[in-house]
Amino acid sequence: MRVDLFDFELPTENIALRPARPRDSARLLSAGRDGPFRDLGVLDLPSLLNPGDVLVFNDTRVIPAQLEGQRGEARIGATLHKRIDLRRWQAFVRNGKRLREGDAIQFGAGVTAQAESRFPDGSWTLFFPGDEPVEVLLERAGQMPLPPYIAGKRPTDAQDREDYQTMFAAKDGAVAAPTAALHFTPRLLEALAAAGVHSETLTLHVGAGTFLPVKVEDTQDHQMHAEWGTIDAATADRLNAARAAGNRVIAVGTTSLRLLESATGEDKVIRPFAGDTAIFITPGYTFRAIDGLMTNFHLPKSTLFMLVSALMGRDRMQAVYAHAIAQGYRFYSYGDSSLLLP
Repeated sequence: MRVDLFDFELPTENIALRPARPRDSARLLSAGRDGPFRDLGVLDLPSLLNPGDVLVFNDTRVIPAQLEGQRGEARIGATLHKRIDLRRWQAFVRNGKRLREGDAIQFGAGVTAQAESRFPDGSWTLFFPGDEPVEVLLERAGQMPLPPYIAGKRPTDAQDREDYQTMFAAKDGAVAAPTAALHFTPRLLEALAAAGVHSETLTLHVGAGTFLPVKVEDTQDHQMHAEWGTIDAATADRLNAARAAGNRVIAVGTTSLRLLESATGEDKVIRPFAGDTAIFITPGYTFRAIDGLMTNFHLPKSTLFMLVSALMGRDRMQAVYAHAIAQGYRFYSYGDSSLLLP
């Protein structure tokens, strides 16, 4: 499909630079395949779901994966993208043309990395020597990797270390937050449980590739970056049992959705999963694992807007977004939410 079919105009004033406070005070736009839209709040979620429905959250934890350093006189910026092993990460590098294999980059705070090899897409393998875990080094020298549309408008600060982390964050490895879950609070979870709505977690370590623009003209020419995820057997069994009983599985965020779909066969059975996924969902895809999606509002021509268009239909999603823009919804990572129930 042509990428320009997924374009839309977004006024800059609709882009959120800070999250709603408290988190669960964000707005929620509820939409089905047809019918009117409902302008609600995230705290209305329990009334929109049925007893027995299951919300699936991503428990990845964002690491401070944005690094600024020097290679000689050259300034080098690195955003870690995907762990290779205990001391190596694949990284998107700013000013990477100034690097040669074997170069040392000084990131300050006693943190050094060696540029080992360059990937065809221009990213690099960075090796962090020493005995301290890389996560410790990042806590010392790194910053939270805010999306470019926020970082380009204001500097990252200490508040982002708290704001850009969900209440479910438990397993280090993401370089982007599963932002749909940023809206959840203990009181909202309590209200959902009281309404008979269940919760499950999986892990997908979100990579920086989620922010990369689609530069090709046709979706079939776009190359997705792989991300690592896992679903254990017990979780898969409970999700299958819920669907077998006629209840809905609703992904909280596109990260949860993509991992669930990666773990599910054509027989619509969710299986244990541990490994990489580079699933790219566009219109025409047949969903196997999920019955709905709670997600923030995404960038024009992005793979994530293509995903929600696959779920709801492209024309319907263009209408959803036009309504959201007209009603002043806040977009992107720190913005408001939508509940999509096809």
